[in-house]
Amino acid sequence: MKKTGFVYDDIYLRHKTPYSHPESPERLLSIVKFLKSSDIWSDLIHLSPKKAREEDILLVHKKDYLDTIKTFTGYFDSDTFISEETFEVALYAVGGIIVAIEGLVDGMIERAFCAVRPPGHHAEADRAMGFCVFNNVAVGARYAQNIGFKKVFIVDFDVHHGNGTQHIFEEDDTVFYFSTHQYPYYPGTGSDGERGKGKGKGFTYNIPMRYGSGDKEYIEAYRDILPGLIKNFRPDIVLVSAGYDILSTDPLSGINVTSEGLRNINRGILLRSTTTFFPSIPYIFILEGGYDIDAIGKAVYLTIRELLEKD
Repeated sequence: MKKTGFVYDDIYLRHKTPYSHPESPERLLSIVKFLKSSDIWSDLIHLSPKKAREEDILLVHKKDYLDTIKTFTGYFDSDTFISEETFEVALYAVGGIIVAIEGLVDGMIERAFCAVRPPGHHAEADRAMGFCVFNNVAVGARYAQNIGFKKVFIVDFDVHHGNGTQHIFEEDDTVFYFSTHQYPYYPGTGSDGERGKGKGKGFTYNIPMRYGSGDKEYIEAYRDILPGLIKNFRPDIVLVSAGYDILSTDPLSGINVTSEGLRNINRGILLRSTTTFFPSIPYIFILEGGYDIDAIGKAVYLTIRELLEKD
């Protein structure tokens, strides 16, 4: 069984959103409640996040934006609400990923799931967007590189394209960005022709999914395409933007992935779907979307079971 960390703290509940906003604290409460009642809670190595430093945020974000978000409250755009404590909570969201990376270096864990909020993959270098304040996975990638993980592979299976993550790394050949997402859909980016720019050309790989796509299409992407890309790139670490809004019951999705489909996605990412030998890679999964409160707990549980390799 793999040593798997679970990063969570009640501080993530203090990012408040208006009533009926889909990105609510109840998402995390559902996850924790399900995991506590499951057979894997005692198998996890429980880690508390720390507060990221401003210099960590500035690894990917512009200082003018950081200074603006410190004191901003209200709707930053039509979707992204900033409450009085959001800035502080967002620093702990980034800090959760940093703690997981440090746990890998220390040998405490081999893998981790970070149950953090606000989510991050839409956040651009200079602005909040799509419920996201800081780009958690992007800061994590740069932090990991700064402490020795030279090549980072990012997988994003959220139903929405991670425009912020792609744009931050699209000219970089040391970070590979792979995304499956409903298309055309919010935020409008992520066509299959977007493959990176400059020296980063060929290090972005988008697989747009049509409305109504389900297990068949996702299995093809994660069993037949992704493993080869990971093996060819030979990353030192894999970071995953885990968006559970791909599930068929999600209110913000036109994608129809089932629990079995999710299991196959996770297995493809972890290279458990292939028998070809490949050296063990550290993995960190980072929560992004997923707005069916009744389904998200079980979905995260299924992911963590695969991380643990209990069966």
